[in-house]
Amino acid sequence: MISTVEKVLFLKSIDLFSQIPGEDLARVAQIAEELDFEEGERIMQEGEMGDSMYLIVDGVVQVFKGERKVVELSERECVGEMAILDSEPRSATVQALSAVRALRIEREDFYELMNEKAEIARGIIKVLTRRLRSTTAR
Repeated sequence: MISTVEKVLFLKSIDLFSQIPGEDLARVAQIAEELDFEEGERIMQEGEMGDSMYLIVDGVVQVFKGERKVVELSERECVGEMAILDSEPRSATVQALSAVRALRIEREDFYELMNEKAEIARGIIKVLTRRLRSTTAR
């Protein structure tokens, strides 16, 4: 099991949270639930309603759009981050390619934090905007 201090250090190393001060990350760490997935296990399904995001602590996942493999993601990367901001169906399927340990953050808990700490919302918006720009440029 990952301690709160280890979660904070891990969160700080993730692009999505890199701009957020450590004391605010401690609050994020408190709402992050540690989960384990077995190789081949589906983490999320394209089309289902999303209400959480996952931060990969260990392992590798595959992301599929329909039958097409889009990308493999591993440690310190996240999936489902759009679901934490909107109520739209998931845009891809994510499956564990190996044993995976992840932290799950639920939308409702995250919204409460963003309401209390505007710095968290600004940090997330900044990173997602940068990602959108780089994806559009490709």
